[in-house]
Parts: sequence; C-alpha cells; structure tokens
Amino acid sequence: MKKPAVVHSRSRVNARLEAVRKGRHTGIGKRRGTANARLPFKVLWMRRIRVLRRLLHKMRDAKKIDRHIYHTLYLHAKGNQFKNKRVLLETIHSMKAEQAQTKALVEQAEAKKSRARARVAKRLAKEEKGKDDQ
Repeated sequence: MKKPAVVHSRSRVNARLEAVRKGRHTGIGKRRGTANARLPFKVLWMRRIRVLRRLLHKMRDAKKIDRHIYHTLYLHAKGNQFKNKRVLLETIHSMKAEQAQTKALVEQAEAKKSRARARVAKRLAKEEKGKDDQ
C-alpha cells in the first residue's frame, strides 16, 4: 500500500518573505554581506548622478538656466559636489540670484556713465555757446 504524499507547505516561507519585504528581520544580526555587496555604492552613485543630470537637462531645455551655468553645474555634479537634488536646486537659485545681481550692477554703472557723459556734453555745449556769444 502506497503512503500518501507528505505535504511540504510554503505558507511559513511566504509569510516570512512578506515580512522581509516590509523590512522585518533585516537587522545587523541577519546581514551576511558588506553594505557594498547588499547595495553597491556604484548603484547609489548612478541613481544620484542620473537624477542630477536629468534635472540639469530639464532646466536648460526650459531656459531656466543658460548653457554656461549648466556646464559649470554639470561638472560639479560629476565631481561629487552635490549630495542630492535639493542641494543642486539651492545652488542653481543662488547662482541665478548672483547673476541677476551682477547684471543689475552693470546696468546701474552703465546708466551712471551715460548720465555723466550727458552732463559733460551739456557743459561743453554751454561753453561753446558762451565762446560764440563773445
């Protein structure tokens, strides 16, 4: 007489896998590989650099940053200057503010120069007129 097949249930395994997916049973005592083996530094780097470059491309295409700022920030990103997207955005805002301030100062200086030139021209015209009268 043949014995019935022995049941080998996976219900406990499935329950445990579900718990691990939620983050249970993953403490220091359950880890066998190094941190780099479990989630490679390279993968983290690739994720981060792709996010930063994608943001830079979008902002350049939307004309929010010019190509000079884009190039500078692209190289900074490549050189590991930005920890995350928030830091990059803060840098973009500060660079744009600095650029706007510089532009305003240049315009003010140009206006001051033009006023001075007009004043000199007016004075010369007045002197010429005074010479003609004599």
